[in-house]
Amino acid sequence: MSILNIISLLGGLALFLFGMSTMSSGLEKLSGGRLEMLLERLTNNIFKGILLGTVVTGIIQSSSATTVMVVGFVNAGMMKLGQTVGVIFGANIGTTVTSMILSLGDIQSGNVLLQLLKPTSLAPIISVIGTALLFFSSNEKRRDLGLIFVGFGVLFFGMNTMEAAVVPLKDMPEFISMITMFSNPVVGVATGAILTAIIQSSSASVGILQALTSTGAIRFSAAAPIILGQNIGTCITAILSSLRANKNAKRAAMIHLYFNLIGTIVFLTIMYMVQTFIHLSFWDDIMTRGSIAIFHLFFNVFTTALLLPFNRLLVKLAMITIRDDAEQGAPEISVLDERFLASPSLALEKSRDVVVSMGHVAQSNFKRSAELETVGYDAKKIESIKHSEEILDKNEVKIDNYLIKLTDRELTGDESFLISELLHSVVDFERIGDHSVNIMQTLQGMHRADMTFSGAAKTELLTILAAVDDILDLAVQSYENYDIQKAMRIEPLEQVIDTLTEVMRARHIERLKRGECTVEIGMSFLELLISLERISDHCSNIGVYVVQQRRKGFNYETFDSHEYKRNLHRGWEADYTATYNEYKGKYLHNIR
Repeated sequence: MSILNIISLLGGLALFLFGMSTMSSGLEKLSGGRLEMLLERLTNNIFKGILLGTVVTGIIQSSSATTVMVVGFVNAGMMKLGQTVGVIFGANIGTTVTSMILSLGDIQSGNVLLQLLKPTSLAPIISVIGTALLFFSSNEKRRDLGLIFVGFGVLFFGMNTMEAAVVPLKDMPEFISMITMFSNPVVGVATGAILTAIIQSSSASVGILQALTSTGAIRFSAAAPIILGQNIGTCITAILSSLRANKNAKRAAMIHLYFNLIGTIVFLTIMYMVQTFIHLSFWDDIMTRGSIAIFHLFFNVFTTALLLPFNRLLVKLAMITIRDDAEQGAPEISVLDERFLASPSLALEKSRDVVVSMGHVAQSNFKRSAELETVGYDAKKIESIKHSEEILDKNEVKIDNYLIKLTDRELTGDESFLISELLHSVVDFERIGDHSVNIMQTLQGMHRADMTFSGAAKTELLTILAAVDDILDLAVQSYENYDIQKAMRIEPLEQVIDTLTEVMRARHIERLKRGECTVEIGMSFLELLISLERISDHCSNIGVYVVQQRRKGFNYETFDSHEYKRNLHRGWEADYTATYNEYKGKYLHNIR
């Protein structure tokens, strides 16, 4: 085998791996993250988990990607350890799809249609179709489909290149001798595991073995241990991914390892016992691409059937391996797991979940702050508000950094828009939290100074607190559910709150002139008005984000939120005036 053959082999391997990566990327984009979301939501039943794991892995062509995603779900606390077992079982079955596709190269029929299915014929056809879709289609979904086709084409070209490069090996005695060594189960399993661990893809390493069948030197006795080792080696990706994760995530990776390790030990034991006492007729048969694919599938189905009744024992074994610390507290949960960045749509869904939770925290903080006036002073509420504010501040930093990392990925137009919306929404919810703290600090200062509002001031304050509570409830609910009907009610109420603020400020000045309240109490009253008005302003911004997201046909880049609000105030929207009058009657009559 010459140096040119070696270069050709490495080039073919590079094309093969690049084709797999490109194809997986296109499939991931085309699915829009829906496959990963199914994994998260529909895995309570182990049989459903196996089915989903098989389908998802078969589509994205990577058991490593599926198990890494599962590790991420467990680390984020969105999937229980027991739920991962079925998905991991299914992922091992689904990873055989690539080898089954590559086995099409064994087609020998003279039928023209069947000949077109061979990789040598199919590769250029689907590459041309894929390139045409990529370069001449403006539809994003069709371009994703083109990326999948190009990935398939490159993968097949890589396979053909590797096969051509290794043909001279069949005449080399050294190669035949080396292949014979793999008949030793320990050597064969170790070789398959190491090769797969290096390239981190069992599909790719099985593809390399399929390419070597063109030499005619790969026999069942050598191929079987290598294939079993390849299944063990693919576990390295999930294990590496779990190193910085929590204990349950590490256990999920260990379940993947134990599945393949136990399956390999049992399968090898049975296989060699049968060969010793009965002798397998196909033990020395020459392997083809098809027979390797079938054996790969058979092993994973066998292991799944073997371990299915003992799925809970696998979980216990993983928990024994990764023990809890003696003084372990509550586990740290990070919904913004960096493993989700590989799937932008999924990462954005989780990011939005965090922003929604921030909205609820900010709303709770406002309610607790308001209760210091409406219900009575409570030192425990003060501590609770401070703690929640720390959570808001930390989440703002985390999600900003997370979304910035996400912008480095290849995103669709909708995904880029959602990132912009999330970055703005985070700021608004965090500022609502800040103003709630300001309200708390103002009322705390009054309590310490033993100051109270006059009867008229208290009535006015209770009115605007109720209005702000109302608008904040509309903002959080409309944002959480993308409810445009609730979002459209925010701006009229915000204008009523602005009017309330102006009226209350003017009445307060009159009370000061009449000496009905002190300057110190007056300053506190004004500070509360400022904080309440600004909360309503941020709620207004959130309402606009919902309208932007739900309305069809608008251009985000040219959308002017200020002009939109001005048009609303002019009565541009038909229902605006009616809603404004509704809230005006509800709140303004209390202070007239």
